[in-house]
Amino acid sequence: MKVIEYPEREEWKNILTRPAMDVEKLRNTVSTVLNKIRTEGDAAVKEYELAFDKVLLNTLAVSKEEMQEAEMLVDEKLKSAIELAHENISCFHAAQRFEGKQIEVQPGVTCWQKAVAIEKVGLYIPGGTAPLFSTVLMLATPAKIAGCKEIVLCTPPNKEGKVNPAILMAAKVAGVSKIFKAGGVQAIGAMAYGTESVPKVYKIFGPGNQYVVAAKQAVSLKDVAIDMPAGPSEVEVLADAKSNPVFVAADLLSQAEHGIDSQVLLLTTSKEIIPMVQDEVEKQLNLLPRKEIAAKSLENSKIVLLRDEKEMMEMSNEYAPEHLIISTENYMELADKVVNAGSVFLGRFSCESAGDYASGTNHTLPTNGYAKAYSGVSLDSFIRKITFQCLTEEGIRKIGPAVETMAANEQLDAHKNAMTVRLNSL
Repeated sequence: MKVIEYPEREEWKNILTRPAMDVEKLRNTVSTVLNKIRTEGDAAVKEYELAFDKVLLNTLAVSKEEMQEAEMLVDEKLKSAIELAHENISCFHAAQRFEGKQIEVQPGVTCWQKAVAIEKVGLYIPGGTAPLFSTVLMLATPAKIAGCKEIVLCTPPNKEGKVNPAILMAAKVAGVSKIFKAGGVQAIGAMAYGTESVPKVYKIFGPGNQYVVAAKQAVSLKDVAIDMPAGPSEVEVLADAKSNPVFVAADLLSQAEHGIDSQVLLLTTSKEIIPMVQDEVEKQLNLLPRKEIAAKSLENSKIVLLRDEKEMMEMSNEYAPEHLIISTENYMELADKVVNAGSVFLGRFSCESAGDYASGTNHTLPTNGYAKAYSGVSLDSFIRKITFQCLTEEGIRKIGPAVETMAANEQLDAHKNAMTVRLNSL
């Protein structure tokens, strides 16, 4: 990790730049795949599964027999862990239920909202270098609580044409049965346009690499809604002289192992802790099975020494991390100063892994600085709020003249007339 000491403000933009790919090349590839999925359906999905995932599929749908087989392959310890996580995720998200209130804004003018579930949603579950069965719980659980009628799940199979059994087990626990073997851009296209096998959905959820992000953004222009532009994972840790360097190093590596395009960032006010964290990163890195991936990710990562906590929080809010771990002694004080972040972990014992799996909060979060404008997935992500209003005779007497005046001044006479004919009828 590159160490940067006391940077000036004009250097911040360069320091906080995320890793990037050749965007034009990315768009061309994504556009080609999506166009073929749109016109050729299942055949194109299977063709790209052979090209990208190296598997020849006869059918895309996961069968009941495969679901049963997967359950036999998952050991009891993992089943129990999945069930515990599901319980906590359900508890947290169920508490977010919307309760609309009828408000009489004027005598005879009543307004309210009703929460309605999105009828058809698509869940994308990455399965490449790390099959993210936890993401099934994070997306399917609030979808079920919201009351979505149709939940479609797409995930890439292995070279034998099998879906990771833990993904299927998590889907069963969360109540999802429509599961298809499709990864990457082809999965996004299948859910956006619909194929002979994969139903078209109204909104697509789920993280992925930059190809998946680009595909989601492309289909969202006119075909389907998306949750957010969630791409390669990232974490930012804030540390001071009393932070535990073993914990800090472990937190940095927990995200670095996601993928070579992941980024980790350590902001600190303590010069002394930097070499301790570096030593720990090296020690722990050498013990990781995904050492090569994490090491490559660390090449894009930085340790920044700042003058004080004020400057540290200002840089953090400018970066807008997906995951923010405040590992300082006064973490609650700094928590109040967080403006831009996807999910925040407070204190030395709140590792990001807890939120990834079982604390109950959602781990599908905005990356690449989008936390400045987007929230992470929540129950609200799976519902729409429809507004209602009801006016009585008394109501139009109260607001009718104002409506006529405003419409007239916008030169929209038909708008004015719609109110005028009602006022004249009284």
